[in-house]
Amino acid sequence: MKGFFKGSATALITPFNENGINFDALGALIEHQIAGGTSAIVFLGTTGEPSTMTFEEEHILMQYAVKKVAGRAKVIFGCGSNNTGDAVMTAKAAERFGGDGLLAVTPYYNKCTQNGLVAYYKAICEAASIPVIAYNVPGRTGVEIQPATMAKIAEIPNIAGIKDAGGNMAKTMETLRLVRDKCDVYSGEDALNLPILACGGVGVISVLSNVVPADVAKLCDLVLNGKMEAAIALNDKLLPVANACFVEVNPIPVKEAMNLIGFDAGVPRAPLTKIEDANREKLIAAMQAYGLEVQA
Repeated sequence: MKGFFKGSATALITPFNENGINFDALGALIEHQIAGGTSAIVFLGTTGEPSTMTFEEEHILMQYAVKKVAGRAKVIFGCGSNNTGDAVMTAKAAERFGGDGLLAVTPYYNKCTQNGLVAYYKAICEAASIPVIAYNVPGRTGVEIQPATMAKIAEIPNIAGIKDAGGNMAKTMETLRLVRDKCDVYSGEDALNLPILACGGVGVISVLSNVVPADVAKLCDLVLNGKMEAAIALNDKLLPVANACFVEVNPIPVKEAMNLIGFDAGVPRAPLTKIEDANREKLIAAMQAYGLEVQA
């Protein structure tokens, strides 16, 4: 299927405190995204740290997110797992609680075959009727959706697209060629947002847009409307901040970035740790050069 959403989606952080999820802070983050013109908000993606959350926490967050967003943007919930049964269970819960769509990362650690990937996505799509975006991020999972495999996955009726964070533009181009008429392609790597959009991607699922949602949304709009000179200039400005948001493993830097601009993002849950001092200074320098006011 095509046309689930276009433009900028934010892979939202989950703010935690000593009591669990900090819902006051989460509400502020959601409003920041709505005000910035974000088309869709992804909860419980990699950036949201679901691997450190209980199913109960996830379900409470789902209910809160749907109520808080209140139809002002698409709500997408991460459901991927290395246990297909858990992925199916989460997909069913996401639909039951009112999610608009699902983001399903490939199984990790198990290292399934390409045939296993097709079976995995079929199981999720049969469990829920809402749109499903496959998520390719081999640097984290050890499993890569090959372009020919994505072409098979795209035949599943409620597959809406692929979030491509593979970092290999040759493979992205081949995936685009094979699925262009079947489903959509979304950039999952901020450093490659511009080229993926320029080659036929219809949107991004961004970490950077936690910090500057309006500008990431603007980048998408510029490219999709053919205003490439302005898009290139904006992308040149965005890239240093995007790179700084990955100076340590995601979401360590972006959580600190949100703290620096006045949100109560807290710190990542263990085993992730607070950003190291030297990397924090690099992050601050990039944000200040961008023109952001930071509370250092």
